[in-house]
Amino acid sequence: MRALSIRQPWAWLIANGFKDVENRVWPTNVRGDVLIHAAKRMDLADYNDAWHLAKEVCGETLPHQDRLLRGGIIGRACIMGCVQLHHSPWFFGPWGFLLCDQVVLPFQPFRGALGFFEVPNALLSRSSTEAAGS
Repeated sequence: MRALSIRQPWAWLIANGFKDVENRVWPTNVRGDVLIHAAKRMDLADYNDAWHLAKEVCGETLPHQDRLLRGGIIGRACIMGCVQLHHSPWFFGPWGFLLCDQVVLPFQPFRGALGFFEVPNALLSRSSTEAAGS
């Protein structure tokens, strides 16, 4: 399955259904389900920006930065379009991937990559099996 690496806390906001647009400097023709990969790198400025925006847009308080999982798969979302203009308060452009049906998944460590990248189905099956046994 395809995955997209996103820095925290933006990845958390997407996986938890708060953020409905992922901003990029490049467009995509990809549609359908993609995995949300939380990048290892997190910037304090990103965290502060997201904290204030989450509070303003949805009244949500982010988990403390030390509690945000990084370096693995944390969720899934459906990309339903790619736009250059959108009314969402999360849209900053120049391109926005429109997201829906976001789901939090059990954390699965995995190395990310630039752009879209493939995650083996066997890794996802193992993660689902382990979560069901918990």
